[in-house]
Amino acid sequence: MCGSRSAAVTVSTLVISDLHLGSRLQRDVLRRPAVLEILLAQIERVDRLVLLGDVVEMLEGRPRQAMEEAQPVLEAIGNAVGRDRELLVVPGNHDHRLVRRWVRDQARHERPLELTAEIPGSSSPALSALVRALRPARPQVHYPAVWLADGVLAHHGHYVDRELMAPRPEPGSRPPYPQEADQRVEDYERGPGASFAAVQLALGSTLPRGVSAAIDRAAAAARTAGMAAAPALDAALPAPILAPFSAGLLGQQFRRAGLPAMATAAGRLGVDARTIVFGHLHRAGPLPDDDRAEWTPLAGGPRLLNTGCWVYEPMLLAGAKPGHPYWPGGAVRIDARGRARTVTLLDDLEPAQLLP
Repeated sequence: MCGSRSAAVTVSTLVISDLHLGSRLQRDVLRRPAVLEILLAQIERVDRLVLLGDVVEMLEGRPRQAMEEAQPVLEAIGNAVGRDRELLVVPGNHDHRLVRRWVRDQARHERPLELTAEIPGSSSPALSALVRALRPARPQVHYPAVWLADGVLAHHGHYVDRELMAPRPEPGSRPPYPQEADQRVEDYERGPGASFAAVQLALGSTLPRGVSAAIDRAAAAARTAGMAAAPALDAALPAPILAPFSAGLLGQQFRRAGLPAMATAAGRLGVDARTIVFGHLHRAGPLPDDDRAEWTPLAGGPRLLNTGCWVYEPMLLAGAKPGHPYWPGGAVRIDARGRARTVTLLDDLEPAQLLP
């Protein structure tokens, strides 16, 4: 199978995802000094840091400016990692530009895409810029996934978008994990058509700021839920009214559709993992109050953990307090024995310390 278990030596690891550095509406919270200080302290406690996709926001039509705004945070992370710790970068959909040229080269030369391929840091100008910004750390770049321990796979999670186009399982059902691979990485890279993020890119860069801001909020909700329909309400209702409804609705969709979609994608790729760490949907978990059974959504399949995000989205968080499942600062920590758990790192901060 293309996703057989790794036997690599395990080291203590911190996995973070969905930083969206340089986002136009400045909702990427690591630009706040108090937030960055917390992350840097956490990096000091582990042997390896994994940046699991959507590190820099490159889908708003301004990738160069986003990289410039991300530079101070990337430099701080690189200095904290230094030359003595490992740094792994696994791009997602919002920073796919980092690996797009390499992916296209593989297709042009009819080379199959491996699940955990290591990609040269010089394979694109964007990736070269990211690698330089992270010095003195020496990042290894893998795409679309990487093994972190025996039986522990990390993937940004954007392949769920393809699975969400398929019929959803009935509520409460627990279909079996696919027994044989019937898809290739190339199939997921092609995708089912224009994504909501692509629509955002086409519209958000040309419309007046007030309208494009609404599209930004809708797109943030779309990537949070992994759905393209739910966030349309955001354009019609103010965040304080919409936030509780949106968080509840998106949480329900996350459990009913997002988690099974991630497990299904892994199974269709032939992944033999006991644990899969992913991001993309912005909802950290499992958290203490979650039903743990929902995080193993397919019978015989892997346990799932989501890293959450480092974005403060008012549409979901207006009036909320730390502990909310969409609160920024989620991460997954893996100990030296390969045991993975979700942690929340910003629960001691108030909204005023996170907002622009």
